[in-house]
Amino acid sequence: MSRPLPEAVPVITPHLIVKDCASAIEFYAAALGTVELYRVNTPDGRRIWFSELLLGESRFFLVDEFPEQQAFSPTTLGGTPVALHVYVPDVDAAWSRALAAGMKVEIPLANFFWGERYGSLRDPFGHHWALATRIEDLAPAEIQRRASALYQQKS
Repeated sequence: MSRPLPEAVPVITPHLIVKDCASAIEFYAAALGTVELYRVNTPDGRRIWFSELLLGESRFFLVDEFPEQQAFSPTTLGGTPVALHVYVPDVDAAWSRALAAGMKVEIPLANFFWGERYGSLRDPFGHHWALATRIEDLAPAEIQRRASALYQQKS
């Protein structure tokens, strides 16, 4: 009997749609250090129906655009409201690697009031990636206090 939940795959798993999945697989390996676990090509070999990548201990799925199935990439849709937040041990090194591979800065890397060194990037396929390293362990009340203080400074 098969298991209803796959082993090693979290209950919620990002499933990204891109134009040119094969190039995206190579790009994410260079930019983020992902490892391709496997892929399934369409019978004509022109598109990837499904691939699974490993980023640290996290898995995500990556597929080509399939407009005939209403599966569109952010480049076709003109953007995405979703960001993938990735914790890394050394955000400065991860940031440099991502920039060298071709990601573009959305929010510059800096120390933020919520206790993280954080920055946001956009990849050439239209997806947003936030890279972060925890620099302080803060209680929610302290994060709220800092957020309120920052907001008052800017008002």
